Amino acid sequence: MAAEEMYRVIVDSLSTHVAVLDENGVIVETNRAWQQFARDNGMPEPVDCIGLSYLATCETKTGDQEESHLIGRAIRQVIAGEVEEFLTQYPCHSPQEKRWFSLRVVPYRDRRTRRVIVTHENITPIMLAQERLRRQEKELQQKTDKLEETNIALKVLLEQRQRDREQMEERIVANIRELAVPSLEKLRQSALNQRQQTLVDIVVAHLDEVVSPFLNRLSTVNLLLTPQEIEVAALVRQGKSSQEIADVLGVSLATVSFHRQKLRRKLGLAQRGVNLRTYLLSLR
Repeated sequence: MAAEEMYRVIVDSLSTHVAVLDENGVIVETNRAWQQFARDNGMPEPVDCIGLSYLATCETKTGDQEESHLIGRAIRQVIAGEVEEFLTQYPCHSPQEKRWFSLRVVPYRDRRTRRVIVTHENITPIMLAQERLRRQEKELQQKTDKLEETNIALKVLLEQRQRDREQMEERIVANIRELAVPSLEKLRQSALNQRQQTLVDIVVAHLDEVVSPFLNRLSTVNLLLTPQEIEVAALVRQGKSSQEIADVLGVSLATVSFHRQKLRRKLGLAQRGVNLRTYLLSLR
């Protein structure tokens, strides 16, 4: 097989549409894939397009004229040796389907003639895959945004629920400290028989269990607080003044001040300008 015939067989075996243009941009040769594409798309004979001016087609083509003129200029530049290679992508949709092609223009490697080779490669599967990927990315982003909005709303609801729970707890603790405890202390100091004293102790123990959540949070920071320091801390957290705490606990104002100082030291606030109640409210 002669070399020229072998090259012809190779070019005809390609799925890429190949056309060779002379120095004037006129088609002088096409391969089988080019001809089959022309035949499939209703082009009249001769489907080899030999003698057709490719440049003239670019310059008079309707549709995307800017793209066509760009391709025409690029072909002229490759023919003139000003550009080594030109590559672009363009849509070529039919009424039945969407199609995209990659167009490449390279010089014909023959010193005796000045020609160029124009190839059209069908890249529709790649472009369709990219479109699907873009749609999937957009859908995923929309789902992600919706999930983030849901998470934000859920976080707000949980935070509100936590605040409501803490406020309810604080009201319960305040009511017990202000209403129940003083009456029980007075009852303890009255003349009670053994059975009555036991019942009062049971009530006090149960009330301590009610207010234990805050006390449990204090224990999570590994603080060694005395029972009276815990009582003072609970009342400070409720916003009670030192005088009010002294009245509730039945101790002197100096004793409350002493316990507040010990609390600041044990909580690591002695050398910091942090409000004691603010810090106690921050404990979760």
